[in-house]
Amino acid sequence: METTVVAISGMTCMGCVSSVKRVLGGMAGVAQSEVSLDTAQAAVTYDSAKTSLQAIKAAITDAGYDVA
Repeated sequence: METTVVAISGMTCMGCVSSVKRVLGGMAGVAQSEVSLDTAQAAVTYDSAKTSLQAIKAAITDAGYDVA
């Protein structure tokens, strides 16, 4: 398992946080995600054999948020 922190812009409320968590939680290979509105970041623990950092960033972007 790997853990990475992804900076996210465009989140404005707890609904946004919930949306990002839902998207990440639905991905195969993602074991855990902690999304923070205050720091505009997501800490994601994932299995690199099942998904990649690029796929995680793409999922966040597809949900309507920007990844720094």
